[in-house]
Amino acid sequence: MGQKAEQPGDAPIDLPGPLAGMDATLEALYAEQDRKGGLGHSSPNVNRWLGDIRKYFPTDTVQLLQRDALDRLGLKQMLLEPELLDTIEPDVHLIGTLLSLKNLLPDRSRESARAVVMKVVKQIEKQLKRPIEQAISGRKRQHNRNRRPRPQDIDWNQTIRVNMKHYQPEYKTVLPVNLRGLSRSKTGLKHVILLIDQSGSMAASVVYAGVLSCILASIPALKTHIIAFDTSVVDLTDQLPDPMELLFAIQLGGGTDIGRALRYAEQLNSAPQDTVMVLLSDLFEGGSVDGMLASVRRLQQSGLTFLPLLALSDEGAPAYDKEVAAQLSEMGLTPFASTPGAFAEVLAKALYGG
Repeated sequence: MGQKAEQPGDAPIDLPGPLAGMDATLEALYAEQDRKGGLGHSSPNVNRWLGDIRKYFPTDTVQLLQRDALDRLGLKQMLLEPELLDTIEPDVHLIGTLLSLKNLLPDRSRESARAVVMKVVKQIEKQLKRPIEQAISGRKRQHNRNRRPRPQDIDWNQTIRVNMKHYQPEYKTVLPVNLRGLSRSKTGLKHVILLIDQSGSMAASVVYAGVLSCILASIPALKTHIIAFDTSVVDLTDQLPDPMELLFAIQLGGGTDIGRALRYAEQLNSAPQDTVMVLLSDLFEGGSVDGMLASVRRLQQSGLTFLPLLALSDEGAPAYDKEVAAQLSEMGLTPFASTPGAFAEVLAKALYGG
C-alpha cells in the first residue's frame, strides 16, 4: 500500500485516479489499527467501501477482500443489516458466515439474506449439476455393460463399434466376436448417505455438500440421505427437494459427536453392497474416539464403501485431527479433501467402480 510503503521523510507519492482509489480501499482495510481513518464499524462507511472495491477489483478479489474485512474488523454483526446484504458480492464463505448468524437475523433482514443465499446456491448448482449427472450416468453405463448378454440384451451399436477390426470386406459385414450389452440389474438403485459435520470450521464445505446432496437426490438411480450433526443428529432428508430449506435447517457451530452420527447412519445401511457413506468432517471428535472408530469398523465390515472427506471446497484440507486420520488410514481408508468439481468423479467411482 502507498502510505505504508513510504519511509519517514519521503515525499508523498501521487497516484493517478483509479490507482489512488484502489490504494485507498486497501488502506482502509489493511491499515494498522492505530491509524486514523479506516472502515470503523459504521454501516455508511462499510457500504461505501463495498461499493468501492466492486468498482476497482474483479469479483474474485472482491470476495477475498470481503472475507478479510469480516475477519480483521469484526464486521459479522454488520451482515444483519439488509442495506449491507444488498451490497455484498456473495460467495460460499460469506454464505457460511451468514448461515451461522441466521438465528440472529432480524425480520427486516431475512428476505435480503435469503436472496444472497439463493444467488450462491444457483451458482453452485450451475457449476456442479451437469458434471455430477454425467459422472454418475457414465460410470453407471460402464458398470452395467455385459460382455455375455442374452440375445434380447445385445447393444448392437456398441457391439459393431468394438468389432470393426473384424470387418470382412468380401462379405461386407462385421463378425460379432465380442458382444456388448446391458445387464439386467436386480434393482439398479444405489444408496448415498452423507454425514455432514456442522462445526463452524466446516462452513464452506457444508454449503457445497448441502447443494450437492440436493443434486444427487434428483438422480433417479440414487437414493440419498443427508444427516447433519454436531453433538446431536438431525436427519434432513425431507428437505432434499429444496436446497434453500436444507441450508437454513443446518445449524453451523457447536460441538462434535461423530460416533453418534455414525451409529444413527448404521440404521440406514440396509443394502451395504450398494451403499456409499460420505463422512464430511475435520475429524475433531468431541465424544469417544474409540467408539467412533468402532462404528467405522462395523460399517466397513458390513460391505459398504466409506469415504472420509476432510473438506469439500476449493481451498484444500483445513486443520483436521491428524491422529484420527492416521488411525483411519491404518484401517485401509484414505481421508482426503476434494474440490466440489472433482468430487463428482470420486463419488461415481465409489458407486460403480472402474
